[in-house]
Amino acid sequence: MDVEVTAFLRHIQERMLFADNTALAYKADLHQLWGYLRTATNADGTSLPWNKVDEALIRGYISELQERHYKAATVTRKIVSLKAFFAFLHQVEGIVGHNPTENVGFRVPKSLPKPLSIREVDELLEQPARLVTPEAKRDKAMLELLYATGLRVTELVSLDVNHLHMNRRVPHIRCVGRGSKERTIPIHKDALQALEEYLDDGRPRLVRNKHQAALFVNRRGERLTRQGFWLILKGYAKAAAIAKPVTPHTLRHSFATHMLNGGAPLRNVQALLGHACQSTTRVYAPFARTA
Repeated sequence: MDVEVTAFLRHIQERMLFADNTALAYKADLHQLWGYLRTATNADGTSLPWNKVDEALIRGYISELQERHYKAATVTRKIVSLKAFFAFLHQVEGIVGHNPTENVGFRVPKSLPKPLSIREVDELLEQPARLVTPEAKRDKAMLELLYATGLRVTELVSLDVNHLHMNRRVPHIRCVGRGSKERTIPIHKDALQALEEYLDDGRPRLVRNKHQAALFVNRRGERLTRQGFWLILKGYAKAAAIAKPVTPHTLRHSFATHMLNGGAPLRNVQALLGHACQSTTRVYAPFARTA
């Protein structure tokens, strides 16, 4: 991928006379996208060819930026970088047959996604239970765990089996979040039951290598990716007839909002979410009265 990025940077500097600082910003944006694609699409961390990048991946990347609370202006600039790069690959180099950023808009919401109501969450969590496949048991466990703990989607798919501590007096998971900071999050009974059913009758039917450490695996027995989970979630949200947009961060947002609605102290919610600053958690407070 460095070859294409280098060619693009040379093009915008020599042919389009972009300033050095602009080229450096574009380079940083493209390497950030590359890092996202490596973890979102391939469990082994190998890079994805640019001609395999589609619009869904680009939108998933933008959702990731919003989840990480990038300012709207920053996200917009990154979209501009991606549009210029893929236009170069499509129109100049002919490497991609279609520009995956063509229909991606410049307007980025400045607010957090609207949380789901408790009724909507219940309907969403009920969807996998209507199926009897091992994938459905996995999906039920993932959705229950995500809503019960407020995990980031990256943290969810990064969980290993040995991160579960289900037989303790207080069942919990051990999660390594941003900045390699570890936190312990309790698991309530619904998520615990879903995990037990998945571990007993779902995961054993999916795993092909007995040494597989990943908790959540795809039908090939490999660690599920963020993009894979995002597609799964979209399917269940559609089946539940939820009108508002539903992303992995929507469940995290709903968890925080419902916790605050239930009277949980802000500092406790901050600890569960893994926020370094309470000001980051405080952005959920305005929604707590309406969800």
